[in-house]
Order: sequence, then structure tokens, then C-alpha cells
Amino acid sequence: MIIDIHGHYTTAPKALEEWRKRQIEAIRQPALMPKASELKISDDELRESIETNQLKKMKERGSDLTIFSPRASFMAHHIGDFNVSSTWAAICNELCYRVSQLFPDNFIGAAMLPQSPGVDPATCVPELEKVVKQYGFVGININPDPSGGHWTSPPLTNRAWYPIYEKMVELEIPAMIHVSTSCNECFHTTGAHYINADTTAFMQLIQGDLFKDFPDLKFVIPHGGGAAPYHWGRYRGLAQELKKPLLDDHLLNNVFFDTCVYHQPGIDLLTRVIPLKNVLFASEMIGAVKGIDPQTGHNFDDTKRYIEGADLTAEERHMIYEGNARRVYPRLDTALKAKGL
Repeated sequence: MIIDIHGHYTTAPKALEEWRKRQIEAIRQPALMPKASELKISDDELRESIETNQLKKMKERGSDLTIFSPRASFMAHHIGDFNVSSTWAAICNELCYRVSQLFPDNFIGAAMLPQSPGVDPATCVPELEKVVKQYGFVGININPDPSGGHWTSPPLTNRAWYPIYEKMVELEIPAMIHVSTSCNECFHTTGAHYINADTTAFMQLIQGDLFKDFPDLKFVIPHGGGAAPYHWGRYRGLAQELKKPLLDDHLLNNVFFDTCVYHQPGIDLLTRVIPLKNVLFASEMIGAVKGIDPQTGHNFDDTKRYIEGADLTAEERHMIYEGNARRVYPRLDTALKAKGL
């Protein structure tokens, strides 16, 4: 199988965005706050939004299954308070669940959390439990910067995050470390803030000793790991100066990277620098980069072409396409085995 571990519901029906606008406008006028029940999206609307977009491209490009989560830039945890984020997360997660029920062979869910700046991360645990136990989700997204580009939260190694990590280990689910919209004009959302966050998270993990407390905790750092693979020598050297173990021992039993890197030289570097057991196939389509590369004539985010073009054996491609995903996402492996796959 070809499993894409990084998909977002970027093509949700317009009614979702319209409901969100009403919610945001009502933050200053609580009496106008819309109820979740006021959002009406039919199964037919969901089918059309998927069949003409993600599913069509999956069939064209040859991928089989996508781990599907709410649109990252729509999480916008900096807007409103915890109640606003909680309602919004529940709505978006339910839509991804409905998609997974309509297309059970092609999509399986991962959740956004109801994070809010300055709010105890433990408040996210009930939604986390719900999506795993009731919806059958296989992963979550953690936003290391709910402030939207101002970085007011403690680093991921801080004990404030531990309630989430404890539940992740208990339920055997990994987290993708994924920020949302930047409201800081210094940082373009997808071109800077996303990559900055990937790099920042990796360095935070180097500085701490999180995996001594949680040896079974697993994180996926998306977008190829930000700057980490390109500057691997820098991070090895910094870890050495900090008196940390070798990165292979310090992080690489717990930290993984996806293939959302949109050119061949980038994938070539990723697969040469990072151990292949730590690389998982992903495309993040339809996402940040939707256009066609004039140098190749193919979509930038058609990442399967780069894996096929890399100097890899058939066994190594299998690891990237399927084997690693089944190992890092145990609930995914269980769900596939239940189908005889």
C-alpha cells in the first residue's frame, strides 16, 4: 500500500467556512454565537468535496490511503478562548470522521486539538480520547504555538504538555507537530511559520530529555523536518555541545519525518541524511503548494514521483510507503489488519 500520512480537509464545503466566520464575529457578541447544530453539511456535499479533489488526485497519483485531519491553517487556535476552540475542533474532527466513514478504504482520521493560548494543555485530553475511542482516529496534530506566530507557549519538553503525552502513550497514537495560521506579519504561514515551527520543535527536542520520561512517545515532524535534514551536521554538533547522546539514540527512536518536500533534490537529501526507518510518505495535497512545477510539468506536491526517482531499493520504498507508517501508527496497522490488509 501507499499510505499518505499527511492530508488535510482543505476542500471542505463552503458552509464550514461561513459558520466559522459567524463564530469569530460573535466572539465580541456572545448572544450571536452560532450553535454547532446550525452547521448543515450533507453526505452528498462531503462526497463531492472529496471525490472531485483529494480522491481524484489520489487515484491519479497512485496512493491508496490518507491519514486525514482538519485543515491546518483553519485550526487558528489564537482566535477566541478555549470554548471557541473546543467547539471548532469538535466540528472539524467530526467532518473528518464522516469522510472516513464515507470512504473507509481511502481515508482514516487524525484530529486537531482544542488548544488555546495560555490554557492548560490537559484541557485537550477529552477531545483526544473521544476521537480515538469513538471515531477510530489513529493520530493527532499538536500545535506547538497556539498563539499563531508569537510563541508564547512553553517548549514541547515542558511538563505542561505531559497530560497529552501520557494519553498518547496510553492510546498508542503519535502526534504530528503542526502549527496553524500565522497572525504575525513577519512570518508567512506556509512559507515561513510552518518550516520555522518544524525546525524549532526539533531543536526543542534536542535540548530536552523528553523521551527518557516517555520512551514510547512518537512525533512526526512534517514538511521534511524543516531545516533539520539540511543542517543535520549543525544539530549533531549542537547536541554534542549540550552533552546529549548521539541523535540516533537521543531522538530517532521517537521522531520521524514526512516527505512533504516538493522537489527531487530535497527528497534525495532527506533520504540520504535521515535513516529511512524514520521517513514516512506524505504529500499534504491539496495544501500549501498546489501549482505545477514548470521544470517538470508535474505538480509540486506529487511527492510519489520523487520517491520513485530517488536512489532507493524496492524494500526501502516499501518502508517509506507503508512499513514505517504501520509501525509509527499502531492503530492504523490494527485497522488495516482488521480488513485483511
